[in-house]
Amino acid sequence: MDFRIFLCPILLGLLAACLSAQGGPPALPAVATPAIPATVVRLTECGGIGDGRSLNTAAFEKAFALLDARGGGRLVVPPGLWLTGPLRFRSRTELHLERGALIQFSRDYRLYPLTVIDLKGEKEVDSTSPLSGQNLEDIAITGDGILDGGGDAWRPLKQDKLGARDWKALVKSGGVLNEKGDVWYPSREVMAGEKIVEPLRQAGSVQLSAYEPAHPFLRPKMLRFISCKKVLIEGVTFQNPPNWTLNPVLCEDVSLLRVQVRNSPVAQNSDALDLESCRRAVIRDCTFDVGDDGICLKSGKDAPGRRIGVPTEEVLIEGCTVYHAHGGFTIGSEMSGGIRNVRLDNCTFIGTDIGLRFKSTRGRGGVVEGIYISNVRMMDIVGDAINFNLYYGGKSPLEETPGTPAPARVPVTEATPQFRDIHIDQVVCRGAQSAIVLQGLPEMPVRNIFLKNVSITSQRGVSVTDADGIHFENVRVDSKSGPRLNQVRVKNSSFSLPE
Repeated sequence: MDFRIFLCPILLGLLAACLSAQGGPPALPAVATPAIPATVVRLTECGGIGDGRSLNTAAFEKAFALLDARGGGRLVVPPGLWLTGPLRFRSRTELHLERGALIQFSRDYRLYPLTVIDLKGEKEVDSTSPLSGQNLEDIAITGDGILDGGGDAWRPLKQDKLGARDWKALVKSGGVLNEKGDVWYPSREVMAGEKIVEPLRQAGSVQLSAYEPAHPFLRPKMLRFISCKKVLIEGVTFQNPPNWTLNPVLCEDVSLLRVQVRNSPVAQNSDALDLESCRRAVIRDCTFDVGDDGICLKSGKDAPGRRIGVPTEEVLIEGCTVYHAHGGFTIGSEMSGGIRNVRLDNCTFIGTDIGLRFKSTRGRGGVVEGIYISNVRMMDIVGDAINFNLYYGGKSPLEETPGTPAPARVPVTEATPQFRDIHIDQVVCRGAQSAIVLQGLPEMPVRNIFLKNVSITSQRGVSVTDADGIHFENVRVDSKSGPRLNQVRVKNSSFSLPE
């Protein structure tokens, strides 16, 4: 095993000690890394053929089973184009892609059988993920190769995301259009799938046969590890997922080191990383260029997420670069189990829709707190450099009560989301539509948000609504139009905005 893997906990521990000694945020615990036995099996020993035509699902399964029988080890994929169906991991197993190895997941949805996903009693039906594992320990994906999810065969596409020439070519390639002619679907089954699936989900059905007519509609996450311990992903490149790319759920001790995710900017739901209800994680030196959120922390949605009640916590993100994405760094909107004790440092966001993005809505519940962000550089941000939006997917306060100046107020319950104790320091952004937008709820303002040593050039300035305890120190905003600062229902706050 690469000795650098074992240095990860040591380096993280040293960083935590330094922060604590300087009076910074509380120290984070070290992230444990997998211990993989020395046994090696090459895919070619199990009948693998890397010609891009032969299906290697059986060869991968044979290799994983052989390693499992021997107590674990490394499955080596040599240079070649390896066509396959889904891969199911075992404990103490590492999938290693040598340089020149490209694993191409088949575009045939029938190879990804429907399955019942069980998250601590909350069940749902989905297609089998190309890369999956549940209740495992000590698993890894390493090397210099590429994994392609074949996601273009699953995903619909909206006309407004393409130019006229590309749209014409897409329609000519096959598939079907909706009645308006502005959404393309790979097949009629994909287009009709939502009308089949939604009533089944509302009824709580997990009968696989009932979902089968909508099978092509149920786009799987490319990598979904559930309730696993000591997970390492290092060096490899992921691309073209059917849905989210990397989705560790309810895992402990997750390490993503030097990982690349490259997805089309028009690919729907193609998040790079959705770290969900996980404890102890390090994301270091990764590069993401995708069609949805880049680095995203989640913890379940609405009542099911609150019932599971597992927060994402003790996360270190550093040295990462995000290009096209809806958000460079995002928390939410699914954060019902809570998110806390997160450090982001020394990251760069270029051309993302939003730079630092915090989102939720009524009904989610959950608490986001103890977030420390520092040393962030941003360029050419399409929308807001920094955005808090507690009306994600809904109407703004005055849209809820048209014709009146008063916002709608609802009782505070367990379904009310809370964002508090968030620290943002040393941020530079050159080019954004708006500098800072903080939008809380009338019944639950965003609280105790500290921005220090921030410099932003933008078209518009700062907007703060429904907030309590917002403090700017040495925050410079060079905006071209409108007021530099607009406040609505803000209290106990101080804004330092030097000319």
